Amino acid sequence: MITSDQLHNVLEREQALRGYLDIDGKTIQLEEEELRTHDPGFWEDAKRAEVQMKKVKELKKWIELYNEVHAAAEELQLAYDYVKEGIVSEEEVDEAYGKAIQLVESLEFRNMLRQEADQMSCVLKINSGAGGTESQDWASMLLRMYTRWAESNGYKISVANYQEGDEAGIKTATLNIEGDYAYGYLKGENGVHRLVRVSPYNAQGKRMTSFASVFVTPLVDDTIEVKIDQAAISWDTFRSGGAGGQNVNKVESGVRLRYQFKDPYTGEEEEILIENTETRDQPKNRENAMRQLRSILYDKELQHRMEEQAKVEAGKKKIEWGSQIRSYVFDDRRVKDHRTNYQTSDVNGVMDGKIDDFIKAYLMEFGAEESAEK
Repeated sequence: MITSDQLHNVLEREQALRGYLDIDGKTIQLEEEELRTHDPGFWEDAKRAEVQMKKVKELKKWIELYNEVHAAAEELQLAYDYVKEGIVSEEEVDEAYGKAIQLVESLEFRNMLRQEADQMSCVLKINSGAGGTESQDWASMLLRMYTRWAESNGYKISVANYQEGDEAGIKTATLNIEGDYAYGYLKGENGVHRLVRVSPYNAQGKRMTSFASVFVTPLVDDTIEVKIDQAAISWDTFRSGGAGGQNVNKVESGVRLRYQFKDPYTGEEEEILIENTETRDQPKNRENAMRQLRSILYDKELQHRMEEQAKVEAGKKKIEWGSQIRSYVFDDRRVKDHRTNYQTSDVNGVMDGKIDDFIKAYLMEFGAEESAEK
């Protein structure tokens, strides 16, 4: 059975969460925000109403999650007291402890996601590195990994762009992963992913190293204001490829958006290129491409804020967005994150989408820094 120290640990962490999350303040704020929705003209401005309802929903969620922790901690306290009287068994106390500690740790973890963009959906793009078929195959394996992760966590997935490799795998793919906190959980996946394996594409059976890059940006909605210079946009159309369907390669439904971006802070210029083949409807693909552009521009603003904060707090450890973040060494049965040093021998599990431990290790190490910057 659990010890009194374990019981006190849960109770202390539950109270600490009440303070960290300012549950009392959130409860008062929720009442005030809900009163605003009762205004007779509330729904006349749909955009403003949507922003307000998101605020209400977010406050409710934090309060509900804390209340679950509070209830579990109270149940644990009662079970611990009643076991002495023989009303509950030691096994029931341990079961109550397991439930309480799981809820406490889950809320502590979620508390790391307090940045403005963390609660948003995300766009995840994978590009194969140099190396032809080997790297393209590796990129497709990463695509499968993230798809499996998203499916297992109940996120909605849509493929915004998909370009097959020359012989196998993919050259590039872009996923929209929609649901609460998709960006917060996946933002640490930005960077270069390195594969080491005995290549099935090498006749000599040599050990090969391949690279693929992953880019994750928040998927913004209409409630987020993003400035776009319409004069900097140009469009091309092309025939979408893919398997099946009589429209394939006959209708130019694919769109290519080029945006001449000028950094308002540095004056540097670059071309942002977005391709969308998500549907057979060209206007819909244009709309989706514009949504991705807004996400990219929003992300650039976020990165500027992070860089400015980094200048102020130069001593803090920072993650370079283009750096190599993780190695997957198949024949040594090892996947290692180079930022946190977390590693596992469950290579098959990781490639099947079991990356939560990597996500948690990243957020536990760097999430507190990011939250402090807010």
